[in-house]
Amino acid sequence: MEIFEAVRILIMFALSFIVALLFTPLVLHFLEKYDIRKKNIRGGDSAPVFHGLHREKSGTVTMAGIIVWLTVLLLALVFFLLQGFLNGFVNYFNFVDRAETYLPLAALFLSAVVGLIDDLFGVRGKGAKSGGLSVKQRLLIFTGVAILGALWFYFRLDWDVLYIPFVGTVSIGPWYILLFVFVLVATAFSTNETDGLDGLAAGVLFFAFGAMIIVSFVLQRYDLAVMNAAILGALLAFIWFNIYPARFFMGDTGSMSLGITLGVMVMLTNTVFFLPFFAFVLVLESGSVILQVLSKKLKGRKIFHSTPIHHHFEALGWPESQITMRFWIIAVVASLFGLVLFFLSQFA
Repeated sequence: MEIFEAVRILIMFALSFIVALLFTPLVLHFLEKYDIRKKNIRGGDSAPVFHGLHREKSGTVTMAGIIVWLTVLLLALVFFLLQGFLNGFVNYFNFVDRAETYLPLAALFLSAVVGLIDDLFGVRGKGAKSGGLSVKQRLLIFTGVAILGALWFYFRLDWDVLYIPFVGTVSIGPWYILLFVFVLVATAFSTNETDGLDGLAAGVLFFAFGAMIIVSFVLQRYDLAVMNAAILGALLAFIWFNIYPARFFMGDTGSMSLGITLGVMVMLTNTVFFLPFFAFVLVLESGSVILQVLSKKLKGRKIFHSTPIHHHFEALGWPESQITMRFWIIAVVASLFGLVLFFLSQFA
């Protein structure tokens, strides 16, 4: 049974990669045709260091996160609609399951649409300082989406338990709603902050979702593991074109949807305490932003040259590709450490 499911996961990963790879030129052509480009690079008095480092990227195609989520949703829809054909063989690839993937698929779609609208606002020069939604507006949207998910988990699914590694599962009652909201807002915000260098967010997410494949497989959430494989394959195709110098940016439609989906999957697998390891770079990025804001408000001075922290290293003179590769290495090591802790907790 496990070998059967492992092969299914590998096939879905390869299939998603091929579909996304073939899909990319079409998306790129569409985005270029309708001039979906990053025209406003934040800067001026608010972020002079960032503006100086990235002003040459103005005009780069954005909103290419469509490649990832549309590939996953397309594969889910096709195999769901075709199940039962070819003597049930197509059903082998169907990963749409009420208990395991309904919620993450819904989260992926809804947050992708919100991110798409935000990207369009930015491209058309609307929104906060003509650059789309402000940070406060995004946080409000993240919180709204998270509250809906939290209420669904708590009241519809009757979930209020939290797994503490090496201790066990404990009921936390209504506090589960606050925990759910915090996790989803944190993953969405952190992913959005990490999407600042060519290939950085996509690579970090690749290792995070890779860890979630293993977690889902061990917990026998096989359809969830297959969905993770579909995301992973599409992300790999995206990275193929997004590594330095990137042909396009992920945009909020990619970072928002993938960040929120990662949070939902963590809650589904009850692995909240392992998330800081699987998404260590995301924590590092958002943590640097929070520290910078607090330091400026409380002490009137900056800790970093620019935030998120990858821009700090840019300001120190590190080449962009070098920062990305080093952050990928950190993501790999942290994810492996998290998986080791996960396995140890399972057999403790």
